[in-house]
Amino acid sequence: MKPRRQRHLHALDLGAALALTAMYIGFARLTADDGQPVYTGPFWLGCLIAAMVGLPVAVRRRWPLAVLVAVLAALATASLLDIPREPYAAAGLAAYLVALAEPARRSVPALAVTLPVACGAVYIGEAVVTPAEDSRGAVGVAGLVLLVIGGAWGTGFTVRGRRAGTAREQRRRSERALDEERLRIARELHDIVSHNLSLIAVKAGVAGHVAEADPLEARAALKVIEETSRSALAEMRRTLGVLRTEGAPLGPVPDLDRLDLLAEEAHRAGVDVELTVHAVEGLAEGTQLTIYRIVQEAITNVVRHAAPTRCRVTVEADAPEIRIDITDEGPPPARRPAAHKPPGGHGLSGMRERAMMYGGSFEAGPRPEGGFAVSVRLPAEGNQ
Repeated sequence: MKPRRQRHLHALDLGAALALTAMYIGFARLTADDGQPVYTGPFWLGCLIAAMVGLPVAVRRRWPLAVLVAVLAALATASLLDIPREPYAAAGLAAYLVALAEPARRSVPALAVTLPVACGAVYIGEAVVTPAEDSRGAVGVAGLVLLVIGGAWGTGFTVRGRRAGTAREQRRRSERALDEERLRIARELHDIVSHNLSLIAVKAGVAGHVAEADPLEARAALKVIEETSRSALAEMRRTLGVLRTEGAPLGPVPDLDRLDLLAEEAHRAGVDVELTVHAVEGLAEGTQLTIYRIVQEAITNVVRHAAPTRCRVTVEADAPEIRIDITDEGPPPARRPAAHKPPGGHGLSGMRERAMMYGGSFEAGPRPEGGFAVSVRLPAEGNQ
């Protein structure tokens, strides 16, 4: 659309240039009421001045300053040669493009030179060379020229300022969107890496602990590590592939149907998950992904800090809100002297950011009876 619009604007400039040229050729042949020509010079010179006044307007978008200089010189010459005066329309068209296309360090000096030259030429032509008006009338004509050129320049300068403001706002929006996308990708990578590496770390510890006493259990733990590693690598490849190339094949976006898989993976790491999901049909894809990632991160924290233990996960989407509650019973008695510390890192902050993004609330902390609890509330309005 932009090249087509440019072609239309150039066509309009060409039309204006031809109209101004034809008008000044008419001025060069104009006669007064007594039949005498108003312009007494040779006709070819009048045609040359007409061409210099009008034709440069056709290329004002390409060379705005040069066009203004050429048009101003031709109009001043026309005024001094007594070719009938008009309010310097060609100079106004050129001044508009100078203010629009040139930076202020060039357009302001150009205006400062143009106004006295144009007004001085009109005044001298009207009041001195061929007095057709008294000095007051000549000042009035010069004031009209000042108004036309100055108004056109001011309009162009205003439009330039507005366009620059719009461009700055678009850049700010683009930068903000880029920051948000970086944050989203960081959350996704954190959730993928943190969840799978936590399972691997737990099972690696089990394998190392029972390697000599129970080789079968150690082998089972290594099998879980192998499967979890393959799953993590596949998910990382999908995520990074989307970043590298457009149109990369996408895997399914995690939704609430895959919460059972999270529970199975947690069970392999020693956490028995009691999962309750109610009235979540029809939730938007983005909302389902948010719920999935919150539950995934919370279960990952349970595996990392409390396994082996029991965990209860409840997701309910009854109006007017979506409720997500994850509670665990804390580490077994053998581990409790080491204290069940609240999870650190970016897990809790990531869950909080996801909840805040949807205008929800987030609470997390130790339970009085032992263990840890995470409670998230998301507004149901607009999600279903």
